[in-house]
Amino acid sequence: MIPPPNVKQDTHAAKSTQLPRGQSLGSLTTGSGSLVQSNQTALTAGPSGPVLLQDFHLIDKLAHFDRERIPERVVHAKGAGAHGYFEVTKDVSGLTAAKFLNGVGKRTPLFARFSTVGGEMGSADTARDPRGFAIKFYTEEGNFDMVGNNTPVFFVRDPLKFPDFIHTQKRDPRTHCKNADMQWDFFSHVPEALHQVMILFSNRGTPDGFRHMHGYSSHTYKLINNKGVVHYVKWHFRTNQGIRNLKADQAEKLAGSNPDYATQDLFDAIERGEHPSWTLYFQVLTEEQALKYKYNVLDVTK
Repeated sequence: MIPPPNVKQDTHAAKSTQLPRGQSLGSLTTGSGSLVQSNQTALTAGPSGPVLLQDFHLIDKLAHFDRERIPERVVHAKGAGAHGYFEVTKDVSGLTAAKFLNGVGKRTPLFARFSTVGGEMGSADTARDPRGFAIKFYTEEGNFDMVGNNTPVFFVRDPLKFPDFIHTQKRDPRTHCKNADMQWDFFSHVPEALHQVMILFSNRGTPDGFRHMHGYSSHTYKLINNKGVVHYVKWHFRTNQGIRNLKADQAEKLAGSNPDYATQDLFDAIERGEHPSWTLYFQVLTEEQALKYKYNVLDVTK
């Protein structure tokens, strides 16, 4: 048999590296802030016993290790963003009591993120796909998130169909390749998707970067003013750079030569001082108008 190593002897034989005088590494703590007594040995039941689950630092360290690589998002995995601000240019106090929307000239810091939907982290920015258009407003009343796309409608109105739809945009589990048959099979069985499909397969489906596309809330939201009066509103963020799209052959070529085309375009424009901007418009209906409208204004496919 191979004799066990002389742990005590090996420990004493190890050389120590001292920091220069006056410098300190500080104290090692757990995720909850408790001091760690030893970062080199786990607790065991006796000198040769099994490792104990009561060793909180061991479990804490392994938990952090297991989560060092965070899986990418199921949708909107590939994207780019930038910090900016929102400035009120017109009084809308008659529509909403939200403070960040009231007071002409008032500025609110924000972060905007633009993305593709179906592609993985390494996919091309120019793929034919809707583009995510999400804004986080850092308001005095708390963070306000407005998520949306670069299209005013969506493929499905029933959320129960959403996971099935996304599966058709991903890789075929049998081949691990994209499968156009899956997509068109879904569209053929979901007629309400036609509106979005027509937009997607126009040049709007391949915008020229993130700066030259509009953004939409897609959903209809309910705004309430200080008097309790309700209005139904859709948010439209219209690009001040003007709409510009890629033709199919241009988008396909860029997918191979520069898959990060939109990300690079956004970064380079900001570096040049050409900060992109959008103007927010509200599409408004009163409660009475919404109830009498020719279709359900809450239907996101219209």
